[in-house]
Amino acid sequence: MSLKNKLFLQYLKFKNLLRDGLDGVGVVEVILILVVIIGLIIIFKSQLTSIVNSLFKGIKSDIKSI
Repeated sequence: MSLKNKLFLQYLKFKNLLRDGLDGVGVVEVILILVVIIGLIIIFKSQLTSIVNSLFKGIKSDIKSI
């Protein structure tokens, strides 16, 4: 095996290592995003509840008018 082929194989191994190593980062990012979203929901729970209730009241009134 020539030196060029050996270097290319090492390059491919390094490239696969980087690609496989970045898969775990995606999981951590998703977990952090979920934690932030859940935190915002807890903080703004009353405001979100009033918005959802007003939306459903509007939907109910629109359905009754049909």
